[in-house]
Amino acid sequence: MDSSYKSELRRLDALFSGSSRIGLAVHVHPDGDALGSAVALSRYLREFRRKETVVLLPDMFPSFLSFIVGTENFIVAESDAAAAAEAVASCDLLVCLDHNSPGRTGLLEQPVRQSAAPKVLIDHHLDPEEGIYSPAFSDTEVSSTCELLYSLLSAMPDISGSGGFPVGMGEPLMAGMTTDTNNFANSVFPGTFRMASELLAAGVDRDGILFRLYNQYRENRFRAMGCFLGEKLKLLPGGVAYAVFDRCTEERFGLEDGDTEGFVNMPLGIGGVRMSIFLKEDKGFFRVSVRSVGDCAASDFASRCFHGGGHFHAAGGRLYFPEDIPSPAAAAEYVEISAARFLQDSAPSKNNMRK
Repeated sequence: MDSSYKSELRRLDALFSGSSRIGLAVHVHPDGDALGSAVALSRYLREFRRKETVVLLPDMFPSFLSFIVGTENFIVAESDAAAAAEAVASCDLLVCLDHNSPGRTGLLEQPVRQSAAPKVLIDHHLDPEEGIYSPAFSDTEVSSTCELLYSLLSAMPDISGSGGFPVGMGEPLMAGMTTDTNNFANSVFPGTFRMASELLAAGVDRDGILFRLYNQYRENRFRAMGCFLGEKLKLLPGGVAYAVFDRCTEERFGLEDGDTEGFVNMPLGIGGVRMSIFLKEDKGFFRVSVRSVGDCAASDFASRCFHGGGHFHAAGGRLYFPEDIPSPAAAAEYVEISAARFLQDSAPSKNNMRK
């Protein structure tokens, strides 16, 4: 862990001690990393600090991730915005997990911004919003928020002196780290393997986690996967692959959140593909996922073309209509033009190549 975190850890310890009800807020469309970190921290606060906690979700998580949450106390703003706002207001400490700004929390944004409670950040994304969080644990040199939280909790006196990391906290952390690395396929650091090894030694059932993550999907996912690979996937010059799922495609397969998890990674298995782009229609916009390999920067492409950003090889954003494109039908053309321009702009010039 970064040595600069030591004084911040003391502040965090004091905040935990001085609070009675703690809210744990995550980003929209909660994934395994967001849920795993929130659940693990909630269990720590309840079991070791005897605090009341509530996990604050902007919207519902995919059903295949329900095993991570278990019986944890949570509230979904999309289902009851007033109750969620009231829950935020009732907390005397807010911990914001796996996002770099309240703007990433959807319906929770205004309640979080308006709360007078101290706000702590634990996150691994670039460019955290300044002036909001104190302390802020922001580290891009980790695989996931779960990995960062594991390091922070391991350094807490009540954990470090307990004789081993509790399995009930380790399992959601292992699950979240596994999903954010695509099962150790990307964004892996030395500390990632160290965390996995230590959690295995503590008794975490990794095989069970993998089974629940990757062998409990709905049949619809596999029908849609065939469509993705057989009908929708397009290959462009320069090593770009993309696919667009519009509303009709989603209705055709009865897709739910999580059913297309990981689709964007598949084209990277094709020789010569450097960047994969997947668009999935939502209300008034497309959700965009971008993955890349080598020196191709998914984060730059997402930032430049889709109001987004993220990690170098794994990023995301949005494509709005009619603001960015006139209608959903124009999405494919927008991707093709944007990808060609991006590759041309990022290619080294002949002069640079001579040097």
